[in-house]
Amino acid sequence: MAPPLLPLDPEAHASRRRPWPLIAGVLVAIALLALLFLASAIARGDVLAFDRTLILAMRVPGHPAVPIGPPKLPSIARDITALGSGTVLTLVVVVTTALLLLHRMWRTAALAVVATLSGSTAVSLLKQLFARARPDLVEHLMRETSNSFPSGHSANSAIVYLTVATLLFPLIPLRRVRLFVTAATMAIVGMIGVSRVYLGVHWPSDVLAGWIFGALWALGWWQAELMLFRSARQRAAAGG
Repeated sequence: MAPPLLPLDPEAHASRRRPWPLIAGVLVAIALLALLFLASAIARGDVLAFDRTLILAMRVPGHPAVPIGPPKLPSIARDITALGSGTVLTLVVVVTTALLLLHRMWRTAALAVVATLSGSTAVSLLKQLFARARPDLVEHLMRETSNSFPSGHSANSAIVYLTVATLLFPLIPLRRVRLFVTAATMAIVGMIGVSRVYLGVHWPSDVLAGWIFGALWALGWWQAELMLFRSARQRAAAGG
């Protein structure tokens, strides 16, 4: 007589069977390759085809000094680009650090400061290394004097806003709120980068490289925070 069949365990949810670590690794590898491609092209002194196409698409055809859109749009773009300025980003880091300290999250507060300061320093060094000139196809709608690659506003805003968003996750218990904060942060970083091209002070490749570098930098520090958190929890469990 055959033994009775045992009931099978319910199948795990589909999302749990997806190789998320592998997917994340592939996406990071693609981002790194894209960053290396842009850096090598800039090092050769190339101006990529999409650089010319996109920056000219934001000006009235035949009039490179006249931006597209209503008359107030340049002023709006300057307001948006200010969200990625050193002053605003410093205030964001200071307020975030104070909030973390009030919650006695000493390690996370230290990581926020180190991650953002080291990221800003790295961006400045890259600008000096590549020494790319600002775009000369269109008139600049605001004055800039530093080098162009990578975009400091794009890179530093990605570093600061994404790092702050991920490090504040322990204070945000609801998953949907975390998703909203992440989406809003990415939207702000995206608008800052687009404003730099609209104002004529950056090539699109400068902005793209800044986004990639800043996102990878924030992701790396988020992983560092996770590793430190898990290590501290394991030590606490072993001690208990």
